[in-house]
Amino acid sequence: MVESGGSGRPRPDNEESAEHHVTPAPPAAAEETTAEAGDTFAERGAGPAKDAKGTTHETAREDRQDREPQEERETRRAGTDRQATEPAATESVATESAATEEPATEEPATEEPAATEPAATEPAANAGTQPGSAPTPTARRTPEGHDLHPDRPHAHSAPALGDAPAPAKGRRPPRPPESRGGLLMGRPFGVPVYVAPSWFLVAALITWVFGGQLDRVLPELGAARYLVALFFAVAFYASVLVHELAHTIAALRFKLPVRRIQLQFFGGVSEIEKEAETPGREFVLAFVGPLLSLVLAGLFHLAMRTVEPGTVPGVLLAGLMVSNLIVAVFNLLPGLPLDGGRMLRAVVWKITGKPMTGTVAAAWVGRALAVSVLIGLPLLTQSGALGSQAEDSVGMDTVLDALLAAILAAIIWTGAGNSLRMARLREHLPELRARKLTRRAVPVETNTPLSEALRRANDAGARALVVVDAHGEPLSLVREAAIVGVPEHRRPWVAVSNLAQDLTEGMRVSAELAGEDLLDALRATPATEYLVVEETGEIYGVLSAADVERAFVKAMARPS
Repeated sequence: MVESGGSGRPRPDNEESAEHHVTPAPPAAAEETTAEAGDTFAERGAGPAKDAKGTTHETAREDRQDREPQEERETRRAGTDRQATEPAATESVATESAATEEPATEEPATEEPAATEPAATEPAANAGTQPGSAPTPTARRTPEGHDLHPDRPHAHSAPALGDAPAPAKGRRPPRPPESRGGLLMGRPFGVPVYVAPSWFLVAALITWVFGGQLDRVLPELGAARYLVALFFAVAFYASVLVHELAHTIAALRFKLPVRRIQLQFFGGVSEIEKEAETPGREFVLAFVGPLLSLVLAGLFHLAMRTVEPGTVPGVLLAGLMVSNLIVAVFNLLPGLPLDGGRMLRAVVWKITGKPMTGTVAAAWVGRALAVSVLIGLPLLTQSGALGSQAEDSVGMDTVLDALLAAILAAIIWTGAGNSLRMARLREHLPELRARKLTRRAVPVETNTPLSEALRRANDAGARALVVVDAHGEPLSLVREAAIVGVPEHRRPWVAVSNLAQDLTEGMRVSAELAGEDLLDALRATPATEYLVVEETGEIYGVLSAADVERAFVKAMARPS
C-alpha cells in the first residue's frame, strides 16, 4: 500500500509421526444381540465382559451409567457431536429399546486422550488468515473417495491431518485495519475522508499557540482571538486536505485504488493501495501534492494584497500563506516517507530500472534527514536563523523546539523504515502462488465417518477433505481445527459434515491467483480454508490460509 503521510507525504510444523490406525469394527453377531446398541466404540475396544450369548454384564452397564455425566461434560468441551451412529449397528436394526439411546461419548477421565490422528492421515487445513473472493466457476464433479488431483506431490513437512498444527512464527501478512480511522467527514471522488482523534489535540494546540501570537498582533481582540485561532486551525487542515486530494485524484487517474484519506496529528495520509507501474507515474503522483500546496500559498499571497495587513483577514491570510509554503517545502525534502523521497525514488528507479534500489536509496536519505531535523532544528531556532530572536539561555521555547524536532525526526525515521519493509514485502509477494500452496484433497460424502475419511486421505496422500453430494458436487470443506478437537476414539461416530464449513462464493478461488491478487482475494472473504479451482471449473485442491501465512513469513525471512 502506497501512502502519503505527514501533510501529504506518500506512504505507500512441527512434524509429528503418527501410528497407523484402522477403525476396529465389532463382530456382527455381537452387534445384533447386544442389549444396548448405544455402547461406544471405546467401550467395545476395552472389551467389557460378555456372557455366552454376547450380552454385556449388568455391572458393566452400571459402571457406564455412572460415568455418563462426566463423559458428556467432556464431550461438550471437546465440541464433538454426541449423536452416535455406529457403523455396523445401524445396518442391523436392534430390537431392544436401548438401541435408540445416545451412546456414551468418551472414556473415563482417567484415560489419556488421543491428541493426534494416526498415520491414517496427513495434514489438512490450518487455522488462518483473512481470505477472499475470486473467480467462482462451477466445480466439476469428482468421484467420491478419489484424490481430487492425483498428480499433486505429497507434503512431508506438515503435521498429519487431525494433528494440532504448529503455529506460524513471525510476521503475518498485512491486513487492513479494523477501525475506520476516526470521524467520517465525507467522500470526495468516492474516497472516504476521516479525521483522526489526534487531530482534535493538534487543533487545540494550534489554537493555543496562534491565539498567543494574535494577542501580540491584535490585542484588541481579547478572548475572541481564540475563535480566530480555531478558524485558522480548521483552514490550515482544509489546505492539507486539498494537498491529499491532489494525490488521490492523480492516483485515480492512474487507476490506482485509494482506500481512504485521514487527517491526523502531523498532517494527512492518502492510503493508495497499489504502487505506480512506472517511475514517471510515481514521480507525478508524489509531486502533485507539494505543487498544489505551492499554488495555495500563491493564492493566499494574492488575496493578502486585497486586504489591510493589520486586520484579522490579513493576519489569517498571511498565516495560511506561510503554513502552506512550509508544507510544500517540507514535503519536497528528498527522503522517504515524504513526497520528495518518493520523487527521489522515482528518479533512481528510472536510472537503475529497479524500484527496490530506488526505495533503499530514498529510505536511507530519509533516515539521514531525520537525524538532521533532530539536531539542526533546535540549533536553527536558538540561533535566530528562522526569524526568531537568538536565545543564550535554555527556556521553555527551547524545550518545545527540541520536543517538536524529536517528534518530526521520529516520524521521518519510522516512515523510512516502513517504506523499506513495504518494498521488501512487495518484492516477495509474487512468490505466494495459490497453485503452489494448494493441498491435495479427497472428496467424501456427507455421512462419511471422520475416521474413514481420514483413512482415505492417508491412502491418497492428501491433506484436506472436501464434502461432496451424491453427484460429486462440492458442498463444504472440513475444518482442520474441528478435526483436532475430536478425540480419536470418537471419530468413527462423527460425520464429516458436522465438522465442515459450507462453501460460499468467496471461498472458491482460482488456482492462477498469486501475489497481491491472492491476498486481496483472501481478505475479501475471511475463512480458514478455500476450494481452489482451475479456470475450467475442475477442482484443484484446498488452500489453507495458514499455509499462505507460513509461506509469507518464510519469504520475508529471506534476504532481498
